[in-house]
Amino acid sequence: MSITRENLRKKFREEYEKLNEHQKLAVDTIEGPVMVIAGPGTGKTQILASRIGKILLETDTQPENILCLTYTDAGVVAMRKRLLSFIGPDAYKVHIYTFHAFCNDVIQENLSLFEKSALDPVSDLERIELFKELIDSFPKNHPLKRYRGDVYFEINNLQSLFSTMKREGWTPAFINQKIDEYINDLPFREEFVYKRAYKQFKAGDLKQDKIDEEKERLEKLRAAVNEFDRFQQMMRARNRYDFDDMINWVIRAFEENKNLLRNYQEQFLYILVDEYQDTSGTQNRLVELLISYWDKPNVFVVGDDDQSIYRFQGANVENMLQFATSYRESLLTVVLTNNYRSTQPILNVSGSLISRNEERLVNQIEGLSKELIASHPETKQYNHPPVIKEYESQRHEMIDITLQVQQLLSQNVSPGRIAVIYKENKYGEALTQYFKTRGIPVYSKRQMNILEIPIAQKIVTLLQYLDAEHNIPYSGDELLFEILHFDWFGIPPVEIAKLSIEVADRQFKENKTSLRQLLYEKSKQPAPDLFTPAFPESLKKAGSIIEELIAAVPNVTLQVLVENIIRKAGVLNQIMQSAEKNWLMQVVTGFFEFVQAETHRNPQMKLEGLVKIIELMQRESLSLPLVQITGTDKGVNLLTAHGSKGLEFEYVFFAGCNASFWEKKRKPAGGYKIPDTVFSATRLTAANGEASVAAPASSRDHNGIEELRRLFFVALTRAERHLTISYSRFKNDGKEMEPSMFIAEIQDQHKLPVEKIFIDDEVTTSFQAMQFAASAAPEIEKLEEEFVSRLLERFVMNVTALNNYLKCPLEFYFRNLLRIPSPRNEATEFGSAIHYALQKLFEKMLENNKIFPPKEVFIADFTWYMQRHRESFTREQFERRMEYGLDVLSNYYDKYHSQWHTIVAVERNIRNVVVAGVPLKGKLDKLEFDGKMVNVVDYKTGDIDKARTKLQPPNDKDPNGGDYWRQAVFYKMLVDNYENRGWHAVSTEFDFVEPDKKKNYQKVKVTVTPADITTVTQQIVTVWEKIQQRDFYTGCGKEDCHWCAFVKTNQLAVALHELNDPDEQE
Repeated sequence: MSITRENLRKKFREEYEKLNEHQKLAVDTIEGPVMVIAGPGTGKTQILASRIGKILLETDTQPENILCLTYTDAGVVAMRKRLLSFIGPDAYKVHIYTFHAFCNDVIQENLSLFEKSALDPVSDLERIELFKELIDSFPKNHPLKRYRGDVYFEINNLQSLFSTMKREGWTPAFINQKIDEYINDLPFREEFVYKRAYKQFKAGDLKQDKIDEEKERLEKLRAAVNEFDRFQQMMRARNRYDFDDMINWVIRAFEENKNLLRNYQEQFLYILVDEYQDTSGTQNRLVELLISYWDKPNVFVVGDDDQSIYRFQGANVENMLQFATSYRESLLTVVLTNNYRSTQPILNVSGSLISRNEERLVNQIEGLSKELIASHPETKQYNHPPVIKEYESQRHEMIDITLQVQQLLSQNVSPGRIAVIYKENKYGEALTQYFKTRGIPVYSKRQMNILEIPIAQKIVTLLQYLDAEHNIPYSGDELLFEILHFDWFGIPPVEIAKLSIEVADRQFKENKTSLRQLLYEKSKQPAPDLFTPAFPESLKKAGSIIEELIAAVPNVTLQVLVENIIRKAGVLNQIMQSAEKNWLMQVVTGFFEFVQAETHRNPQMKLEGLVKIIELMQRESLSLPLVQITGTDKGVNLLTAHGSKGLEFEYVFFAGCNASFWEKKRKPAGGYKIPDTVFSATRLTAANGEASVAAPASSRDHNGIEELRRLFFVALTRAERHLTISYSRFKNDGKEMEPSMFIAEIQDQHKLPVEKIFIDDEVTTSFQAMQFAASAAPEIEKLEEEFVSRLLERFVMNVTALNNYLKCPLEFYFRNLLRIPSPRNEATEFGSAIHYALQKLFEKMLENNKIFPPKEVFIADFTWYMQRHRESFTREQFERRMEYGLDVLSNYYDKYHSQWHTIVAVERNIRNVVVAGVPLKGKLDKLEFDGKMVNVVDYKTGDIDKARTKLQPPNDKDPNGGDYWRQAVFYKMLVDNYENRGWHAVSTEFDFVEPDKKKNYQKVKVTVTPADITTVTQQIVTVWEKIQQRDFYTGCGKEDCHWCAFVKTNQLAVALHELNDPDEQE
């Protein structure tokens, strides 16, 4: 060995003497299977290193004959570091791997056996493209095929399912078998049988509706599973593989080639597995194969089922139980309960919480105890209990944590010994701003998505515009309007507004123009006389840069084009003047490297291809990752609960412990339900060593509460001496919140009083400027009064303007006053095609003696419109929308053609109506007459289920009522007051031309009451008066408002206003 055996013995003896009795037992037993259950703070890394030292000292084993497998790269680094201090440079000879890295080495060492040399790892982007291709190929009646909304909705579900199948080693045949078993078992399960008489059902009757719903969910799973092999074939056709494939290849090779397996079995005489609770089914199978040569293998696994927090990554606690079952005759099980981190009160609190979980080894293996005992010589002297604090609002919680941390620092507590732990990154981002106001150094490390960072989003918007203009000149005005507001151009917003209004005014005139054309013309025109202000230089410069970039698109490479944007458009200059220039340079460099990588992968790629890739990434939430490190490791640590695992701090503030962040946090919709028949769990009885089947672990934790409780437990056990748990009673917008159920569970066992903390108004005021900036309503620069007056002279209230103003005054300002260009996308163009076909259908009926044309003519009009606007769709979109449209309209015609009214008016423009002194106008799709009685019909495309809230009258959730409800009332007011015709609108009917999920077509009739008329009249008058008072320069301030975000992102706000009514903010 490279260091003397005597030195190793001396170092080992020093470390060994520090171990407790149970740790020594785990280290000393180097022969045969050993399972160590190591709770938090019990020194598992120390015993792993000591055990390797013991093996090297007491056997003739060489370092290269030891294999140590762990879950993460960080685990590899930590283990190597520990071992290095123990045995010196020979630590590099010990094989310490992640599972994926080990499999990669096996493949590289045996390339001729694997025949994979032509394969490359699939990128995240390629994987998404493959799933998109797979979904596009689904036949017409495939259970997973969608025609509207997010047609690629299943991508994430399929990706997660296939990854789980690979990690757990499940084949399609296996899952199909388990689906059948589950379906056959449904009538015998309690939840599908009435326990008592209910309505027409007797006790013992089956809940057939529930069974049918469950079967439908399972058939979706079956349809997804049956696509697995085809997806793998597609991967192979592209010469691609993913990391989960590697493990399966190695497993298959080991199973089929005994000599290959024997080579590795003979090489690795000792195998150690860290974080065993996080291993997946295939990782576990790999370990089984490596140790299968011996009846009593020298295998050492260490883990803690209570800290299994990566179930979403394929981890399976059941592996520990199966390991115990497989080697029950010779297994040594060591439970480490001496905790060298936390005080006993902290351990008592965390222990009572985790004891509520059923899915624990202590409930599966009799005689097992995991009660942690404070054993650190200094820490065990402390007996003060954890503190629970309640705040009035999240804002108050953050202020008080900031003040407490500030006080600790003033007492010379090292910032690195303090941590604030929370559930989600968003909390940490907000808290960082509070810390900054007090100059508190912070250290946080989080994954950012470059495509969600404003400067990168602006570059992407500019690329999208260049692509649009290159393909169809003058087609990207809606993007150009936003681009001209980018801060690096420095153009006064008022000047852009004037341009936009001139374009809108000329829209229906002979001199019709576009924003780009007008910008170009005005840039080239000299001022007509000395008294006319010259065209702003900033606009001229921006116009010149944009024209230069458009001209460059076909003539330079993508890399050069992006470089030109960064250098010539003013991006680089803006960055160098920013206080955050280092971070912004990282973002821009990261984006440029992404472009380099994509063009290297596809050297022929054009701008259109790059834009499609970026849009696909945005649509599928595919991250372009960049790690943002805030501060240095000498700062106060801000961590998520997941990110805190494995770390420890003297002071821990566990913040934001509200139900809405924990057990009541809405989970993303979707995913496939895996039947519990897929899982198996065994219960090991210590008395006789017999294994029996237990309830499947996964079936006991349907809503993930046990997993969340484990995560809560991990956060609690990071604290050494001081632990503060806090929650708030109200959101910042005044909505009430509940504390997490886990706090109630702690209080059920421990008498921990809740300290109600109230923050003094003076203290709150000192944080005021920062507090409301993010959620404040932004105010933009006012237009010249003369200019605004001209615009408002022509303004007539319509229902779209009314709805926009009620949503956000800035939306009204941009869309209805400045009339910025509206983009045409797939959904709006498809809706227009449907409307056009219906308009033509009724017009032709009126021209043909009230006889409707045949269905083929109706379909042909739809087809003509779609073909005419082909440029608004990609090839896949066009084919899908055509197939769907023909099907939808054909069935719609069959259902209604015998019921349609023939006394109708189509596409009726109603003007010159005045109600309560306010001029109104509107265009109505169809009026159906019964004498003077009128039913107003408005066609709707899209999902009716998503439209239901829009149909609701005013209510607690939406005091103004839904947009469709208001539209119904507005249309009645138009009809009833139209040119003294004596018409009376008895109802407004919304005709949903696309069927619902059950393939049913629906019409929703809204009968308008006098109270509704009064309400909407008041809304019209109030909004009209506000508009006349020029009250449209300040936005709504809502976090999800596009126009408020647009103003803030581009630094267009001249002021920020705190919202008067907190209930207005969701």
